[in-house]
Amino acid sequence: MSTPDFFRARLDQMIDLHHPLAVLATRMPWAQLEAALAPCFARQDRPGERVEVEDLFGAHAQVAGAGVAAAGQPRLSLRLMLSLLYLKHAFDLSDEALVARWSENVVWQYFSGLEYYEPRLPCDATQLGRFRSAIGEAGVEELLKATIEAAVQMQAVKPAEFERVIVDTTVQEKAIAHPVDSRLLEIARHKVVKAAHAAGIPLKQTFVKEGKALRRRAGGYAHAKQFRRLRKVVKRQRTILGILLREVQRKRPWVTAESPLAWNRLDTMVERAERIRTQRRHDKNKLYALHAPEVECIGKGKARKPYEFGVKAAVVITHRRGLMVGARTFPGNPYDGHLLAEQLEQTSILLEDLGVAPREVYADLGFRGVEADNPGVEIIHRGKSKSLTAKQRRALKRRQAIEPAIGHAKLDHRMARCWLQGATGDALHAVLCAAGYNVRWLLRAITRLGLKPAFLRLLIEWLRSLQWAERRQWTARLAPSGGLQPALG
Repeated sequence: MSTPDFFRARLDQMIDLHHPLAVLATRMPWAQLEAALAPCFARQDRPGERVEVEDLFGAHAQVAGAGVAAAGQPRLSLRLMLSLLYLKHAFDLSDEALVARWSENVVWQYFSGLEYYEPRLPCDATQLGRFRSAIGEAGVEELLKATIEAAVQMQAVKPAEFERVIVDTTVQEKAIAHPVDSRLLEIARHKVVKAAHAAGIPLKQTFVKEGKALRRRAGGYAHAKQFRRLRKVVKRQRTILGILLREVQRKRPWVTAESPLAWNRLDTMVERAERIRTQRRHDKNKLYALHAPEVECIGKGKARKPYEFGVKAAVVITHRRGLMVGARTFPGNPYDGHLLAEQLEQTSILLEDLGVAPREVYADLGFRGVEADNPGVEIIHRGKSKSLTAKQRRALKRRQAIEPAIGHAKLDHRMARCWLQGATGDALHAVLCAAGYNVRWLLRAITRLGLKPAFLRLLIEWLRSLQWAERRQWTARLAPSGGLQPALG
């Protein structure tokens, strides 16, 4: 119990407690989430460093820096940070827009566990990124797992429904520009020059003016479909980049290292720039972005978008209600059927506390021929239509229900473009998008079922019991002849 503050407004007196988000705040397993993620933020013991010390008694060794790390600034509450991640992906906001809107929205503050209105920002926007990195992929899966358990707890979905799921794959695109050769070569030239200057390597010529002119000419020739001139411009850009790379490699042994970080940055830029300079049109494992080497080119057969640049992601929803029970990225663009076993493993882990596991999987023809890799699971697709029962044929018609779910995850919950760094960022982003989708699903379920907070439910039941007692009292006062009898006493 907190001490009442007469000079601040309580949130439960400012908002409508029937609001779906206010109801969801009382239904989420916050204590379970905090207990699962608390080990990620435990203080770590430092082993210390052995140093030689000389004093009045002579030279001897001491251990410096041992023990528990310094406390530093107090951490924010886990519930606040977890609720911010939920709200970010549920309402499609950036980190900066999220903290600004949180300070203005009293319902969001109530969902985050606050008791009094707080006009200040909950945290700096950069803290959300560090929190995501700290909890890791296992932590964000706990967020997704909590939404599934909340749906079961409020009886919006039955545990038996998790035995029948729908699986499909999509492409989670990365936040990169379209990888045109002339643009990649110009960016590589600029980054190599910048990294060489930071490492203290003087360059004879940086080709800044010519590089900008070539980039502009390449854009004009491509727009006019003058491809022969375009090839000559791109060839000159490759030549310029090769000149710079050879000059950096010649001068590097003669320059003393100023900063190890700058040297590492230079080595990385030189290696990636050489890949861009030497790669050709039909090469495998091409580099499509200098800052994101993990990006892959994936073709899904779409007429409006033949190629997508990102990573393949798999999504699992329940067959009847459409609740997301799995989302995972698969680098390397594997065949759809080969990733089914790993995806079902994640779904089984998320559902293990409920005592259920997927038994029937409805998929498209991309999941053919993998029955041996998934024992105990029946894979149903239209390629088996002759061997299916009438019930399974009817259920197979609902396989397309996963397509709008993927569309909403992309358009409404940020899966269309991943801004997080590296392959780890791709994995975190996919699971968080699924958690945001489930939050919106739960809000619609609360509206559909007419659920109320726990204390309001108890109040309504108490009022109903009073009405029932009063009704019995009036019934007892009625005479057998139908007249009203005076009350005794």
